[in-house]
Amino acid sequence: MEKKDLNSLGSIIVILAAGAGIGYAGSSGGTKVFGNFPLFAFNIMIAFIIQWVMFIHAYVNETEKYYDLTGSITYITITILSVTLSPNIDTRSLILMSLVLIWAFRLGSYLFRRILRSGKDKRFDEIKKSPLRFLNTWTLQGLWVSLTIAAAMAAITAQKRVDLGAIGIIGLIIWIIGFAFEAIADYQKNKFIKNPKNEGKFINVGLWSISRHPNYFGEITMWVGIAVIALPTLEGLRFVSLISPVFVAFLIIKISGVPKLEEYADNKWGGQEDYEEYKENTPVLIPKLKFSK
Repeated sequence: MEKKDLNSLGSIIVILAAGAGIGYAGSSGGTKVFGNFPLFAFNIMIAFIIQWVMFIHAYVNETEKYYDLTGSITYITITILSVTLSPNIDTRSLILMSLVLIWAFRLGSYLFRRILRSGKDKRFDEIKKSPLRFLNTWTLQGLWVSLTIAAAMAAITAQKRVDLGAIGIIGLIIWIIGFAFEAIADYQKNKFIKNPKNEGKFINVGLWSISRHPNYFGEITMWVGIAVIALPTLEGLRFVSLISPVFVAFLIIKISGVPKLEEYADNKWGGQEDYEEYKENTPVLIPKLKFSK
């Protein structure tokens, strides 16, 4: 067995341990189903099973086309399960379900259309040749879904019910701001790319004039909003579910989002006067408001 395969096997074990950990913490004080099985942990298990079933299809057909779409479907599935299997559903739970579904439908369809246009995802060119490495990416997606949705799911499956209150409304407003940023930024970038006049250029208009990654700012903001909405229902070990926005921010800022796109942009436009000026005057993530003199 090659070293990369051994590393993938070790990674899968660590990922499953992390999934079990968040499943245990999020289940504390939560609803139980099928006798005495925690609903939170049940949904974590379902999240991984969906990935593994789709991995089999993806490996046999040597395709990553449904990877991002599967992630979105997983969010939708376990969110709906959380609501339908929880007794005494309240306004907070229905709001959280709606927000997650809106986000998952929009982003999932956007990413699926993108890969249909491009035909493939270059990240998987080498990975999908190895069953263990390919399985590792699908297993990692199971953990990504579980950690990201943890706060929302902890609130929905909680036995303790609390009125939405001012904190819930503040969280909803935060989410709306984040959703607007992500949706508008994606629309502006898609429109920019489709314009033949912009071929070979970097985008620096609209929201992209005040942040180099406004869509990522919106993504992080949305999950902060969801965590704020969920906060009043959390107690004990379920406070661990607040890892959701922290995990999203870490993933975007340090791992798979900003670093890779910044490196790509520097390699493509680095040294160009207009790009260097844009980079110097435009924040990486948090928008910088510009006021006319």
